[in-house]
Amino acid sequence: MKFIKKLLIVSVAVVAASGCKKLDIAPTDRFSDLTFWQVDANVYNALYNNYSLIYNSGLYFDAEAISDNAYSPSGDLNIIASGNANSQTGKFGGDWSNYYSAIKSCNIFLANIDKNTTLPAEVKARLVAETRFIRAFEHFNLAKWYGDVPLVDRDLSPEDAQVIARSPKADVIKFVVSELEAIAAVLPSKDAIPASENGRITKGAALALEARVLLYQGDRMADVATICEKLMNDQGANGSYGLETSYSALFSDPNVNKNTKESILSLQYVPTLRTWQNFWDFAPRTVGGRVSNMAPTQELVDDYIMLNGKGIRESGSGYNEANPYVNRDPRLTATIVYDRYTWVNANNSTKTIYIRPGSDPVQPGLDEYSAGSQAASATAYYWRKYYDPSALANFVSGNNLHLIRYAEVLLDYAEAKQSLGQMDATVWAKTIGALRSRAGFNEAGALNYPGNGDMTNIIRRERRVELAMEGLRVDDIRRWRIAEVTMNGFIHGAKFSTDQNTDNGYIRVQQRKFNPSRDYLWAIPARDVDLNKNLTQNPGYTN
Repeated sequence: MKFIKKLLIVSVAVVAASGCKKLDIAPTDRFSDLTFWQVDANVYNALYNNYSLIYNSGLYFDAEAISDNAYSPSGDLNIIASGNANSQTGKFGGDWSNYYSAIKSCNIFLANIDKNTTLPAEVKARLVAETRFIRAFEHFNLAKWYGDVPLVDRDLSPEDAQVIARSPKADVIKFVVSELEAIAAVLPSKDAIPASENGRITKGAALALEARVLLYQGDRMADVATICEKLMNDQGANGSYGLETSYSALFSDPNVNKNTKESILSLQYVPTLRTWQNFWDFAPRTVGGRVSNMAPTQELVDDYIMLNGKGIRESGSGYNEANPYVNRDPRLTATIVYDRYTWVNANNSTKTIYIRPGSDPVQPGLDEYSAGSQAASATAYYWRKYYDPSALANFVSGNNLHLIRYAEVLLDYAEAKQSLGQMDATVWAKTIGALRSRAGFNEAGALNYPGNGDMTNIIRRERRVELAMEGLRVDDIRRWRIAEVTMNGFIHGAKFSTDQNTDNGYIRVQQRKFNPSRDYLWAIPARDVDLNKNLTQNPGYTN
């Protein structure tokens, strides 16, 4: 708790000092470049500022709406998902700016920390490693979205920033991986730090991020498997991680959420002090939601299997379209609110959520689906995952948002082993079997190794439902090169359409378009291309 409270300190002095011209005589009434870094507290404040720039709740949740997991009517998210984005689209420029602002802050830190002469060398080495992790994470995100991007490994002058060119994506990824490998040797394991430092970057985070980076490239699956095995089998050196007993508690129970053995890296929030409020626009209105601004899709709902392990369209699944939410993967109820859902409040009282048109005994039914409604869900589904029962009014939450958790490591390992032709009953039991057991499955058909017949799709479906609402689905459909399938055509909501002859009565929510020759990369922001003539634009975009 001490560490995450310190994250609230965003030091204005860092910016002020970095902006000062170097003078022969240091000012005595304020910090300057000559004095700022000599104060230990200032160094830590600069570090905490870097932590505050890693990521944010908007980036975290918005990613769902530009995948096939969710729909949002909001401006840029709607524009991107419908295939109508261009180089002027605000999110392209905003995200680019966020990532490079974090890199700038990290480079200022790295360029100046050696001016401190009082912190022990091993302490400074750790602070440098943490900052290099953040810088690597930002570069990875940039390369993931924009492809070739400027690789900024030093603090650039304004003049340099206006002429720097794009580096090949392969070079950026090579830089990211080399950084993560170098700092893993310096960072402590989770087990080696006191509880007061919970939330700081550790050796396990460096390894897990490296596994994600390499998995996304697709050509070093043996290395992915090796890294995952370090986290799975050598926990004494790399940190003790494991699956929590309760899936829903990871996201909702404040005690578990903030102290879980499953979190490898989380965005750290503090109740009443550093908070996020996105859930206000995710929840049903009858339990305090404001407006449905991001709704789960029927396509996501359909990927939750039956308790017997079969997909809803498989023979013998037992799926009943007239009663579609019974005998399903328990993670469905932990993640998505559907018609007649039993909502459990903070005081353990319950409320039935009526979504089918005309079904709520109390009219007007605020949560009922209504075509064209600006407030109720456009898909007839709401979110439950990340509901915080201890939230303040209007769902102001201090719960952490998990960036990397141990479940992802298991899924990375399963995918890598399958890609290598090495999936077997042992690997299954450690990965998919373990995740399903934790979720609440108890039938052999779901838990036992099914053979490799459709294993690639089984792993992909498992990844989708386990990590739903954690911002990773969009990465997956892009790296698997299936976005032109999943993001083309209509996305749907529940079977509440008045037109039963179209799409079997499932609500048509939005027609999406994805051009594979263009949309696998985002546009380099037009304003940056205009300022820097050495920046080239991605194919298919014009300024």
